[in-house]
Amino acid sequence: MGKTLVIAEKPSVAQDIAEALGGFPKGRKDIYENDRMIISSAVGHVVELCLPAEMDSRHKQWSLSNLPILPSSFSLKPIPKHKDRLNLLLSLLHREDVDLIINACDAGREGELVFRYLIRFAQVNKPIKRLWLQSMTKDAIIEAFKNLRPLREVEGLACAAVSRSESDWLIGINGTRALTALHSNSKGFRLTSVGRVQTPTLALVVERDKEILTFQPKPYWEILATFRSKQGEYKAKWFSRNSQHEGEDNHPERIENEAQCQSIIEKCLNKEGIVTEEKKVSLQSPPLLYDLTSLQREANNRFGFSAQKTLQIVQSLYENHKLITYPRTDSKFLPEDYVPRVQEVLKNLSHGPFETFAREILSQNWVQPTNKIFNNQKVSDHFAIIPTTHKPTTLNANEEKIYQLIVRRFLATFYPPAQWEITKRITVVEEESFRTEGKILKSAGWLKVYRDSNPAENAQEDVLCPIEQGEKVLNLAMEKIAKETKPPAHFTEATLLSAMESAGKLVEDETLREAMAKKGLGTPATRAGIIEGLIEDGYIRRQDGKTLVATPKAFALIELLSAAQIQTLRSAELTGEWEFKLQMMEKEKYSQEKFMEEIYQLTASIVDKAKALGSIANVKKALPLFTPQGQAIEETLYEYKAPDGSFHVNKYIAGRPLFPDELEKLISQRTIGPLKGFYNKKGQPFTATLKLEDERGTLRFEFEKDESQGEDKQILSEESLGSCPIDNSPVLEAKEYYACLNYFSDQNGHKCPFKVNKKILEQEISREEMKKLLLEKKTSLLTHFRSKKKKKNFSAYLVLKEKGKLGFEFPAEANNKNRTSPSTQKEKKEKETAAKKKPKRKKTSNRPTPKKGES
Repeated sequence: MGKTLVIAEKPSVAQDIAEALGGFPKGRKDIYENDRMIISSAVGHVVELCLPAEMDSRHKQWSLSNLPILPSSFSLKPIPKHKDRLNLLLSLLHREDVDLIINACDAGREGELVFRYLIRFAQVNKPIKRLWLQSMTKDAIIEAFKNLRPLREVEGLACAAVSRSESDWLIGINGTRALTALHSNSKGFRLTSVGRVQTPTLALVVERDKEILTFQPKPYWEILATFRSKQGEYKAKWFSRNSQHEGEDNHPERIENEAQCQSIIEKCLNKEGIVTEEKKVSLQSPPLLYDLTSLQREANNRFGFSAQKTLQIVQSLYENHKLITYPRTDSKFLPEDYVPRVQEVLKNLSHGPFETFAREILSQNWVQPTNKIFNNQKVSDHFAIIPTTHKPTTLNANEEKIYQLIVRRFLATFYPPAQWEITKRITVVEEESFRTEGKILKSAGWLKVYRDSNPAENAQEDVLCPIEQGEKVLNLAMEKIAKETKPPAHFTEATLLSAMESAGKLVEDETLREAMAKKGLGTPATRAGIIEGLIEDGYIRRQDGKTLVATPKAFALIELLSAAQIQTLRSAELTGEWEFKLQMMEKEKYSQEKFMEEIYQLTASIVDKAKALGSIANVKKALPLFTPQGQAIEETLYEYKAPDGSFHVNKYIAGRPLFPDELEKLISQRTIGPLKGFYNKKGQPFTATLKLEDERGTLRFEFEKDESQGEDKQILSEESLGSCPIDNSPVLEAKEYYACLNYFSDQNGHKCPFKVNKKILEQEISREEMKKLLLEKKTSLLTHFRSKKKKKNFSAYLVLKEKGKLGFEFPAEANNKNRTSPSTQKEKKEKETAAKKKPKRKKTSNRPTPKKGES
């Protein structure tokens, strides 16, 4: 009788399987074997799709003429760093005593792909069954081996996995080569990577940032009134009863005309009004269980964790600690037969920090087979993330945070809704209406699970003083509050994950978001990697740990796609449709052949449109703008310029796009700003005014004057003289000194102290010497220094030391003649001894300190 070969996705899983089944020798690492079974594992992917040049030497050159690349079949190759593991698996797969193979890789699309590519590369033809693990506990593993699935049951999943991999290859390879070739024809090699999912995701960020940068705030006013009733005072906000709907874009409390605002105040102040109110009970339902995306959003909002970091933590909680169920899931529901399992988990949680909540749920019999939690129709390959019956032992701080999030969400889901008493009070004075809302928590319900974990979770009550229905009240005071509209917020990883989940449609309601999620960008398991990839490729920068901001490279790519009419590649909705088709393919409700035919057609279309454009030099359009000399201006991918080159302005300045309407104002008024959205080399934002220096298009930054120092902070030129030795930002020229860009932008909360005066001890420091100092850490020999005390001239090199400090280095002849530095070993030792005894004084500036006898 032959043996069964079990292949897991990772060594830790192979070890867990061996320990759960028992009967294997101890101390093994790569292979667990007894007389019936062999257990081993991959290390994630061990083979991958070949690159074009590895399949056909004609594709070594990146040119439009060699595109599209549409292979009829895809070859595989070993991943070099995993070659030893691949060879081990190949030897096991081809063993003559192995007559059954069990796929024990992760129960999802990517796990299936790891195994299917391995089998294809190995070219084995033996019976295969599928082990479907939803949890890594011993009982779950034993149960899964009792219910091995035949291969045909996961054939749809395998088709979707392979189709996703090959479609990403087709669009990524062809799209990236085509757009890179467009750049190469005019500006040398500039890698321009695109992808089936990453580019529509990037387009969401670019459009949001463009909306923020072009946003024009509008002023409005609100009126807050104070009323006195028989039993106390209360405040109320004016609102317009003419507003039919109080939706997101409808603000009945806003007054756009200040004169109208003042008129209402004069009309109602010190007048009596009639007050009425109505009360109703409002139920706040408990949240749904976590899927991966909602957990990543929560962790980003609460702890600032990136999506990738959260994914790594939950993988550890699942694989290493066995504390949670399979995390790479897109479902927030449990199977309908999972009620007994939930009760077991609750019994386990009844002994520990959550015992109060777990015992209350069990004693009140709140675990019921309701479809709000247990719903087979909303469980695909995986169900929601919940705790297992294992107890935590050695968790690090971050693992503890995520584990507690999952446990609290699990417990809260089974609690009854929170009950609020909502009071809506309307006060009418001289036919003008004022609204007051109050709420009182009548029953905490599920909110009590969170009250001890985070003060922000505590229910905020707003208790109003009591009134009599129809009571007359006096308007004591009225306050006019000036406000202005605000732009939308930059994406964070939490909000970008939401946008990806709903294919760009930002939906706050969790139930509606659940319905939209089936047509999202990517899958819960891949979204974190997509965001990280965009950051690594330089399309997005992560700011302050959470905010995501598009770079000029991103703006240029999206504009290039529009110019080439490759709109499909940036469409979030259409890419969401493809993901939906892959999910349908998993259920064998959509043909793999049809999907791949669509992808081949799309790939050919992308290349054809790139060829039609020819080069980024052809990305240009005439603007209704004129240079200071009166010539027409055309817009290209990276600049605004006159056709004869007599005028040009970069389209992207310090990480910020300059839009045509801003350029128009800059030309007509010679200045624009202050503008937000500039970034230094460290990715820190700053605000500045742009000034047009001459008719050629030379620009410079201008910052607000630092009143505290009485110092003129006007930059003479935006040309960088070199990199700041402290933070690597550009060093710019001001009227009387050279300084780091962040020396000028201290109003944004970051001030770099690096500054070098243009005149030091009467020696002029020219631009050329400043460049040399920054580049070589040392100027030429400067001969016009003059000491303050002895009023003697001396020569020295100005040198740049650690942390941006300046000092002198003297030529040997100057040392002997002027005795400005020790010339003998004895003098050196005497000076060192004296320096040790004398307390050091803290330096307060970057001004160089002359040596003894010269200051």
